[in-house]
Amino acid sequence: MHTLSRPRPEDAAAIHELVAARDVAVLGVPDLTLDDVRGELAEPAFDLEADGWLARDADGGLDGWAWACAPGDGDVVDVEVVVRPGVTGLAERLWPLVLGRAAELGRARGHATASASVGVYRTDQPQRALVQGYGFEPGTSFYRMRADFDGPVEPPPVPAGVSLETGESDDVRRRAHRVHQDGFAGHYGFTPTGYDQWYERRQAHATTDWSQLTLASVGGEPAAVCLGNDQFAADEGCGYVALLAVLPAFRGRGLGRFLLRHAFAADAARGRKGTILHVDSNNTTPALGLYESAGMRPVLIIDMWRRTV
Repeated sequence: MHTLSRPRPEDAAAIHELVAARDVAVLGVPDLTLDDVRGELAEPAFDLEADGWLARDADGGLDGWAWACAPGDGDVVDVEVVVRPGVTGLAERLWPLVLGRAAELGRARGHATASASVGVYRTDQPQRALVQGYGFEPGTSFYRMRADFDGPVEPPPVPAGVSLETGESDDVRRRAHRVHQDGFAGHYGFTPTGYDQWYERRQAHATTDWSQLTLASVGGEPAAVCLGNDQFAADEGCGYVALLAVLPAFRGRGLGRFLLRHAFAADAARGRKGTILHVDSNNTTPALGLYESAGMRPVLIIDMWRRTV
């Protein structure tokens, strides 16, 4: 019988070991770092006293990690249940807790129901079957794209009329936040978020580097943003484009391609051997084709599943 408790920041190493064990069983390699876990536990929207559960065996070993987190005011609640490979019966104990908490979080935000959302690696057939059994249905698929380079990458020329700023100042970050919010409106799973929470969420992660934010303005008007970080630096030796957004009024001018190539050059200059990003295969803009045409290739697929609670 497993004992349930709430997570604490000092549990990060044990959680990392557990999730890595699951990843190795499914992917052959770990897919997160200890800093990733620390950032998740420090997420401002995550209540350590209410939103997560640890399941330990009789000897104190960690066999289960489950959580629900609502990162904005919308009805979408991200959920996850990770159980050590070979342990049976524990997932069935944790899933009802997570789904019940997701419903509570939805109601707390003024919604009659919540949309619980879970990501499942395409290769993880047992997890796929499990979430289907709990009533989840396919939503969309996110492709992890990667571009590799050996040595320097020539920076692209800045388009005429375009000016660039980096994100070390609060003023630039606030304008970049607005571009992100308006540029992603209507995208799958996107929940509008106020600036303070947007900023605090990124500050919670040690991999955040505001110098990797590039805001592109056209005629002085903010038009597009690219935000990179070091999420994949330690384990993959790669830079990461966490978001790339272009306002609707400025699409079709090549700003997305320019910022992507700009990120490639910046990552190469930092000594990275590649750049990684995630893209919704059903994106409202033809982003997947853009990334493929820029020399990126898919290396992993994460299917998103949803159910109403």
